[in-house]
Amino acid sequence: MSKIEDKYRAPALEKGLDIIELLSLNSDGLAQSDIAKALDKSQSEIYRMLSTLVRRGYVLRSADDLYSLSLKMFALSQRHPPMQRLLQTAPPLMRDAAKRAWQSCHLAVENNADIVVVASAESPGNWSLALRAGTVIGLSNTSAGRILAAFRSDQAMQDLIERHSPATGEPDMDRAAFMAHVARVRDWGFERMQSETAVGVTNLAYPIFDRSGDAIAVVVCPFLERIDELEVPSVEDAHEIFQTLAHTLSDYYNGHLDAAE
Repeated sequence: MSKIEDKYRAPALEKGLDIIELLSLNSDGLAQSDIAKALDKSQSEIYRMLSTLVRRGYVLRSADDLYSLSLKMFALSQRHPPMQRLLQTAPPLMRDAAKRAWQSCHLAVENNADIVVVASAESPGNWSLALRAGTVIGLSNTSAGRILAAFRSDQAMQDLIERHSPATGEPDMDRAAFMAHVARVRDWGFERMQSETAVGVTNLAYPIFDRSGDAIAVVVCPFLERIDELEVPSVEDAHEIFQTLAHTLSDYYNGHLDAAE
């Protein structure tokens, strides 16, 4: 641990969080002595922390003196569901990435087997290619669709394919070609493809993961290459920028709010 990290530690808070995390792994409850032993703390330290957590409603104490988590943390988490939190967090980070890359980007999710754009950020230049929020795009012919299909279980992917209704302009799915694309995406961890809906566009797409490793959203940059004298980031630079953005948003979605600091 660095000197800076050590300087800003909050030992009492850390002990409380240690207790909560320990109890989350023991649904039947633990005695005070078991908690103290597991955390290598004195029983007096643990007693004070447990008393506070019980008083605040985060921990329950049974008649036989076993401690377990209450539903308070679950109730608090439902005030700001992860997807809502992601949609609040993503736009300013997307705008920053778009500004640094000199490229537009958008965020897409799967909703009832449709692939839907839920947020976008425009390039800072005089021209850009940005999809409007609410746009429904294809599954088989877009990088967003391939990402959202690739990073889920095989059964969930098959269910997505079966329930999907083609978007405007989306061709009939070539199942063999689509599965080959999915295999490549799983191998690479992202998608990089020439757009199948517009000429001269290279789509860069990156999954945003939940705790189980499924893609719950995808960041897409429809990369436009400039051929004038303005020097802007290359496609490789854009790849680094938007891949980092996707990693950051995965951390935010999963509650690691210090990941971008």
